[in-house]
Amino acid sequence: MADQTHVLFVEDDDVIREATQLALERDGFAVTAMPDGLSGLESFRADRPDIALLDVMLPGLDGVSLCRRIRDESTVPVIMLSARADSIDVVLGLEAGADDYVTKPFDGAVLVARIRAVLRRFGHAGGGGRAEAGGAAETGGVLSFGDLEVDTDGMEVRRAGRPVGLTPTEMRLLLEFSSAPGTVLSRDKLLERVWDYGWGGDTRVVDVHVQRLRTKIGQDRIETVRGFGYKLKA
Repeated sequence: MADQTHVLFVEDDDVIREATQLALERDGFAVTAMPDGLSGLESFRADRPDIALLDVMLPGLDGVSLCRRIRDESTVPVIMLSARADSIDVVLGLEAGADDYVTKPFDGAVLVARIRAVLRRFGHAGGGGRAEAGGAAETGGVLSFGDLEVDTDGMEVRRAGRPVGLTPTEMRLLLEFSSAPGTVLSRDKLLERVWDYGWGGDTRVVDVHVQRLRTKIGQDRIETVRGFGYKLKA
């Protein structure tokens, strides 16, 4: 298991849980499968997996609450699984700290692709080389936007001198904005660059993550450009 990616999979449906576990194991993942939220939380704390797949509707401790518990303790990537694509399910999961979501029924190959996409961006939080910083003040890899400082080498963010805790997905999103301050980035482009989607994705993922980022770096720091996307104020 040491050389394998360890997946925690929490799903109360026996058939889905067993079939998905087998499919993931065939693709080379090490999988710990749990039937409810409380056992899933215990397993997470004991094993510290590389990624968590959480069903929204779980007995004992629902998936959204489980995601919040995990996010309180770790920045490990989380993908929510839901039988419905209703906005409330999607938004609640993402607001709880999930990095992505997949709607049931899902194709095994699609799920594996989404898992690998999340793991790629977590493994390379910097997104490769540092882009030009436009009008931002830069000193030794630190970009400054008013009271906001983004250390692109150390992958740290400070606001008014105080550390700001970001998940890897939030950090990648901020790096995209800070690499081109004042430039409008469309939701589709952000999906491609941050979520590694080579296909059309749900732009609600972008909207919720932008809102989460705003709460941490300042509500007025990222501007919405209606009909086009978002931009970071230089």
